[in-house]
Amino acid sequence: MSIRVRIPTPLRSATGGRAELQVEATDVGGLLERLWREHAPLRDRICDEEGRLRSFVRLFVNDEDVRFLQDLRTPLSAGDTVAIVPAIAGGRQPL
Repeated sequence: MSIRVRIPTPLRSATGGRAELQVEATDVGGLLERLWREHAPLRDRICDEEGRLRSFVRLFVNDEDVRFLQDLRTPLSAGDTVAIVPAIAGGRQPL
């Protein structure tokens, strides 16, 4: 089943500049494995050495954070959208 994956601007260099990919997968973990095979540089930018999502990266399935679902075991259905969202930090607090 085809899943749409949205790639944020900072990670597009690892996908040949593509903002969106179509991936066949039945769960989030399988989707990531497929991404690694086709776009290997994404792995180190999304997961740590032990294969866990980096603390500053969020994955959303249809606007739901996978951390509050079944994490990498979250099932996917045809037509789902997975968004990779790196946390952005910095700047100054208003006084």
